[in-house]
Amino acid sequence: MRALLVTSVGVTCAAALTLPLAAPASSAPALSSASARPPSLTTEPRTDTTGTSGTTTSDTTAPDGAEPRAVKSAAEPAGSTQSLPLAPLAVPSNRVAGAPTVHGLPQRDARPFSLVGVVWDDAEAELHGTVQVRTRATGTTRWSDWQDVETHNADHAADLGSAEREGRTVRGATAPLWVGDSDGVEVRVRPESPAAPESPGSQDRAATPVPLPEGMRLELVDPGEDPAPEPARGAPANRAAVPAVFADTPPTTALPEVLTAEIAAASAVNAEVAELGATVIPALTQAETVESVNLAPGAKPYIGPRPKIVTRKGWGADEKLRERNFGYTKSVKAAFVHHSATGNNYTCKQAPSVLRSIYRYHVKSSGWRDFGYNFAVDKCGNIYEGRAGGVTKAVLGAHTLGFNTNTMGIAVLGSYGSTNPPAAAVTAVSKLTAWKLGLFGANPKGKVTLVSGGSNKYRKGVKVKMNVISGHRDGFATECPGARLYKKLGTARTSSAKLQGR
Repeated sequence: MRALLVTSVGVTCAAALTLPLAAPASSAPALSSASARPPSLTTEPRTDTTGTSGTTTSDTTAPDGAEPRAVKSAAEPAGSTQSLPLAPLAVPSNRVAGAPTVHGLPQRDARPFSLVGVVWDDAEAELHGTVQVRTRATGTTRWSDWQDVETHNADHAADLGSAEREGRTVRGATAPLWVGDSDGVEVRVRPESPAAPESPGSQDRAATPVPLPEGMRLELVDPGEDPAPEPARGAPANRAAVPAVFADTPPTTALPEVLTAEIAAASAVNAEVAELGATVIPALTQAETVESVNLAPGAKPYIGPRPKIVTRKGWGADEKLRERNFGYTKSVKAAFVHHSATGNNYTCKQAPSVLRSIYRYHVKSSGWRDFGYNFAVDKCGNIYEGRAGGVTKAVLGAHTLGFNTNTMGIAVLGSYGSTNPPAAAVTAVSKLTAWKLGLFGANPKGKVTLVSGGSNKYRKGVKVKMNVISGHRDGFATECPGARLYKKLGTARTSSAKLQGR
């Protein structure tokens, strides 16, 4: 039996279990074809990236595979995804016979985007090869150098056999790469060319290239604009507000914000820690945190102070993209630390845009039900709510294939294979785990036994003993969370336990 409960605001648990796992409808109507586009672009068939039908339709309101530009609302920032099919590139005259055929896109214009990735039809197929992109900064003639895109990304996904995996059109995908505001792109996908078999005469025969997955296409993601600043709100309970008083300033009354049903639902599950529509869950002291938790009489509160957490509304999540319902497991016994592999060329001010881009890539391009990770941390140590369902609850994520049940996933934004993670990010992981693991009685320095749901490291049903704070590579044969970040997990475990009072 799957350890999964599905709930929805306003729907009973029993009724919610019968609801289909279909993707929501488009969030907004398209504008007319007068939307701005580079004059060199022409309209081509569009590959649908909703994660439901997988059909190809004609789109006369957006260029070359782009979703129609959505009408922006004050509640949810607009964003878009351009999906461009990849094809064999022109063969050079000096090409060696038997050399693998390179797929990609020649240098071309595009509507502005900030994140790229490559997806393909079969989620079980692997891309054996290299993916490289170069982009042009918006409004300039300046092209970047070629950048590598991480191709091994199947390990970040819902477990095999789960409702999220089986009930949707899930696609194979590379990791997304943050490239910043761009309006031009070029991509090349080069398949691996294995060594020829060692046998008499084989030196004269070229090895057969590994075939590339079918249906490859480039995804160009525009995160949309940052959400508007939150209007002033009342002071949190038990904390007095000290209003600023200025001479000759008439009193004003802030109008209540009107929330969409989707935003209200994603916010309501955090009702015990923040008011409806809050953009930030405030930090608490150790004493305040302990007071907020219902402990058994005489129980020692091994729990860290609650850190400040930017909510989904705070980073501008479009709640109409995700599935309506929330998925839960029974507990949070362990935390898996990841890096997003999106590169380190972002500022902390851009982190909400990076999150919106990854979110759209996970749902619209890859076919997942929501953002994959339960939490995210940026290079400045800011903590963000990830998958919807409530920060204090055991929300089922799609972060560590085979070990999503009864765990949480934390993605540190960036790539940390050869770059040291900032101390602020490691500290944030310590603070987050001290609090969240403490809610479920888990010791950050301890061990835990988990049952594998099936991965390339542990077959389904195998019981695995691992650290309560583990790296992604502990459950799957992967480089994630990068060698440099993985080396810092010992520090995170010690600091997290100390914050819990252990």
